[in-house]
Amino acid sequence: MHVADYVWYITVGVLLALLTFDVFVIGRRPHEPTTRESATAIAFYVGLAVVFGLGVWVFSGGQYAGEFFAGWLTEYSLSVDNLFIFLIIMSRFGVPRKYQQTALLVGIILALVFRGIFIAVGAAAINQFSWIFYLFGAFLVYTAIHLAMQGENDDEDFKENAIIRFAKRRLNATDEYNGVKLTIVQNGKRLVTPMAIVIIALGTTDLLFALDSIPAIYGLTQEPFLVFTANVFALMGLRQLYFLLGDLLKRLIYLSIGLSVVLAFIGVKLVLHAMHVNELPFINGGHHVEWAPEIPIWFSLGFIVITLGITTVVSLSASRKRAQSKAQSAGGGELDEATPVGSSNGTTDETGRQDTALDDNTKAELEALREPEQTDAKKH
Repeated sequence: MHVADYVWYITVGVLLALLTFDVFVIGRRPHEPTTRESATAIAFYVGLAVVFGLGVWVFSGGQYAGEFFAGWLTEYSLSVDNLFIFLIIMSRFGVPRKYQQTALLVGIILALVFRGIFIAVGAAAINQFSWIFYLFGAFLVYTAIHLAMQGENDDEDFKENAIIRFAKRRLNATDEYNGVKLTIVQNGKRLVTPMAIVIIALGTTDLLFALDSIPAIYGLTQEPFLVFTANVFALMGLRQLYFLLGDLLKRLIYLSIGLSVVLAFIGVKLVLHAMHVNELPFINGGHHVEWAPEIPIWFSLGFIVITLGITTVVSLSASRKRAQSKAQSAGGGELDEATPVGSSNGTTDETGRQDTALDDNTKAELEALREPEQTDAKKH
């Protein structure tokens, strides 16, 4: 795929302008975006990505357009999984909702920076060493197994990494937020605010996710232009998506499992590609492995779309069933607690209370007891 220099300049300039507008205009003041604001921004960014992909198809053909869409969907899914970790971090550190937007902006910018670095390093490595595909493929398969062993997305599985633990132990910190400031001066001493720890947590999380995302995108396309644009579009609108989805992120309980399947598929695809272009002397005598197939991009795109679609549907269905089960359990417990245990010949009225059926003699005795009480009351 030949991309002229001016196309690179225009694309990078437009994307940076959009990012700058989002950061310094839309996100200039700490606030929680409204549903309308979030939905409008997401629709715009997703529509822009689709238009870009169609443009690639018009000017460069369906092969490269398929590579872009496959890479974009994969990176977007990984970004949503990253968003789930962001949600846990915000909850753990008790970040006020109006300050979460700023934290997310910083997290997304750091993600863009880290991915840009890894894109450049990955491209250089691929140009110099064809065997790097073996490493990328093995790493993705390892990551897929690790994700699958984790099972469902659960905040109980989240563990603070060593950098976060070091920062919390070594930095002089206060427990109070001071807006979005990272430091504050108290009694002549400068202290870091919880926001600084949150930024460190988001940054280290971005770094770990960049390690996964770059081999994944290179398993779908080796075009630096498509790798870069797919990553940028995958990061756009994540801040608004965070506020729009809200608790829905927690309902995507099988997202990690679905991503593990996708990453394992891409990892195998990379290994097969490495065998197809093999130059390692201890594998097939340094010759290409002719029987190793090249998986076409249309198959990769279809596999990714179907896998992520099934993952979403199954996750939402399972979450709905669990919520209904919990509601029924809670309702049954309240009913059992409110309903006294009586004899089998009791009757239940509309309020759920049970009246015991009394025989005629018992009723007569009760009437006899009530008469003196009424008489005494009248005397007084």
